[in-house]
Amino acid sequence: MTPLQRFDAMMTYGAADRPPSWELGAWPQARQRWLDEGLPPERVDGDWFSGLPTLGMDPRIFAPLDFKLRPPFEHQVIEEDDQYVVARNARGIVTRALKAGAVGGSRMSMDQYLEFPVETMDDFRELRRRLDPTDPGRYPADWDERVAAWRRRDCPLVLGRNCSAGLYWNAREFMGTEHLSVAFFEQPKLVEAMMESTAEMVIEVSRRARAEITFDYFVLNEDIAFKSAPLLSPALFERFILPPMRRLIDELKRHGVRYIALDTDGNCEPLLPLWMDAGVDVLWPLEQAAQGMDPVRLRRLYGRGLVLWGGVDKRNVAAGPEAIDRELARLAPLVEDGGFVPHLDHTFPPDISRANFEHYLDRKQALLEGRL
Repeated sequence: MTPLQRFDAMMTYGAADRPPSWELGAWPQARQRWLDEGLPPERVDGDWFSGLPTLGMDPRIFAPLDFKLRPPFEHQVIEEDDQYVVARNARGIVTRALKAGAVGGSRMSMDQYLEFPVETMDDFRELRRRLDPTDPGRYPADWDERVAAWRRRDCPLVLGRNCSAGLYWNAREFMGTEHLSVAFFEQPKLVEAMMESTAEMVIEVSRRARAEITFDYFVLNEDIAFKSAPLLSPALFERFILPPMRRLIDELKRHGVRYIALDTDGNCEPLLPLWMDAGVDVLWPLEQAAQGMDPVRLRRLYGRGLVLWGGVDKRNVAAGPEAIDRELARLAPLVEDGGFVPHLDHTFPPDISRANFEHYLDRKQALLEGRL
């Protein structure tokens, strides 16, 4: 079967030789560890989302539409010493970053967030100049040639890159989690404007693309939950986010996009019925450190109305072969049922050794092929 046929069968619970083989990527620190432990660099170099053939992964094509701020903010180092660097990034956010352990610009720990570009409606009006959907730079110069080639594709075509757009995601990047949480109550008009702007941006930027070719799915990146619960109540979600999300999903599905996937870490279950009502088809990556995100449990509760991707506990992959084998064995019924792609519940962290990484890949292949 082709990768596109496998994708179609997985999404519809149809018969296939196996589910797709996907992974999200690895921390640069994990890759460096594997190289130090003798892994050939060609095994893990490249775009993991698009699919590394050296790891037996199925390919996907991510159409490079730009839904981000244009122009981005200029990178600016504000303060630096031997331990930390304080800088403004392309999103206009000022952070303090720890230097120790950084590899290729990637930190070992999350930055401390100091300042965000939006505090008031006037700030957002100014920022919105960078959200002009008519900016021609939102499409690559060779767009027409790409579309011609995509019409002959044998793998899924995704509208936009990963981490390209989300309603809560964008508002959080504009204001920060704490300020946004307060703004739901103290600045509701601002919150409404930010949510509507993202929906409008995706609709308008993608209008030409959707008229020219059909996309197999679009990802709403949200990261809207922490370990035990969402970062806002279902009531707030229903008031502020559900209407523009429903409008966005309705427009995409009516014109050129087959499925909608929603990406979030944490325990998002209180919001799941609302997302499904809005038209979300897929939930991923099912972070296992979060409460309630066991894919076996979610399938039992939501049936075949929700396709699941991810769900492999990275902590068990770090623990060694026996834990890896148990982790994959518990997911075998879902692989057999369909509508499920097993992969790590985030990117590979550096506590996973090369030996455990390769054991996981070998046993996951056996799981996909029904040999586990």
